[in-house]
Amino acid sequence: MKRSGTNPQEASHREGASDPAAERQNWAGNLSFRAVEIQEPGAVEEVQALVKSRARIKALGTRHSFHDIADTPGTHVSLARFREMTLDASRGTVSVGAGVRYGELAVWLHAQGLALKNLASLPHITVAGACATGTHGSGVGNQCLSTEVAAVEFVDGRGEWVRWSREDGERFRGAVVGLGALGVVTRLTLEVVPTFEVAQTVYESLPFAELERHWDDVLAAGYSVSLFTDWRHHQVGQVWVKRKTSGQAELEWMETLWGARRQQVKLHPLPGHSAEHCTEQMGCVGPWHERLPHFRMDFVPSSGAELQTEYLVPRERGMEALLAVERLSEEISPHLRISEIRTVAADELWMSMAYRQDSLAIHFTWQPHGEAVQRLLPQIEASLAPLGARPHWGKLFSAPRNSLTELYPRFKDFLALVRECDPEGKFRNAYIERYLLGEDGSS
Repeated sequence: MKRSGTNPQEASHREGASDPAAERQNWAGNLSFRAVEIQEPGAVEEVQALVKSRARIKALGTRHSFHDIADTPGTHVSLARFREMTLDASRGTVSVGAGVRYGELAVWLHAQGLALKNLASLPHITVAGACATGTHGSGVGNQCLSTEVAAVEFVDGRGEWVRWSREDGERFRGAVVGLGALGVVTRLTLEVVPTFEVAQTVYESLPFAELERHWDDVLAAGYSVSLFTDWRHHQVGQVWVKRKTSGQAELEWMETLWGARRQQVKLHPLPGHSAEHCTEQMGCVGPWHERLPHFRMDFVPSSGAELQTEYLVPRERGMEALLAVERLSEEISPHLRISEIRTVAADELWMSMAYRQDSLAIHFTWQPHGEAVQRLLPQIEASLAPLGARPHWGKLFSAPRNSLTELYPRFKDFLALVRECDPEGKFRNAYIERYLLGEDGSS
């Protein structure tokens, strides 16, 4: 553990505050934050001063969570001004401020001949926020995005600056997917790799029977594979296959993928929607950051109009999970936009949904039918509970705390880390008390 009272980053801005009366909501618009003020510091020292002077405080990123994980009855700290990006060529790493989004980091890295191993479907989220909740892309050999973190810097509940790296061992592995419970993250250091090219193509109408028969082959058909279904017609509507090109100008693509036919036009994951804002398809080769996300970086998704849920199950039981969900299709379909199915390789991060488990992630993008979705979640979770499904920390779920403690072998160790880093409970909120500490706030 490396700890000191200040951070070497120099202060370049003065602390600022926005209008506390302004309406503040999450990305989907289904939650209004309770914070009494928003502060926007420009340096770590200013974050330290805020933490020391407030009783309750919480970091606020791009607000791309669907419940109260980032809420607080006290002060919101926006890290929007923490924009630095610094390469360390000798170590093969890049350090990024907590306000940096994946899209801008990817473009900057590619211009210097470098890349990240993987990206999420949307490039518009902050690196710090995504890593704090175990966000992921897809690929049987690709771990969640948090595993690219080589060091994490944050201000703890005492107002002290903390830096933990991989050399710090277990504490570091507990802190990376920190759920906002350990402090205000100000900077992350990430591993980088040489830039690479990717081509993607889409296959339509893969029968579930063929998916089950060729399970491993379908999931490993590319560097990154995503399956889209509406749980109707006993099939996958679209299979998005993204393949590294190894410097080839063109790749040979099968015209059929175990019964699914190769696309004839560019497609959107939602049938009938314009594919204008989707990344290039039809096997067209391009840079990694212009193919691994599903949507173009210059297209900013509108706020609202959807809710999201996701559960991760052991990959070897994935088909069993899909069939269990399909049995609820009549209840699900009236409220669903689309479901995306992806793979995530196992990791060693304590609170990662893929902790020591090669996983299949079943994602639901819902219509904004809040009450109906909340009624559905217990049914979906009951169908997946026998498979040990872990809900995504940043999306809607209803699982009680006692079920979560059984799903994460290092749960108690994480709580001990929370108490160490935040002894006065400055970063606690309703979410932490409900899912981590118990309803009464005890552990």
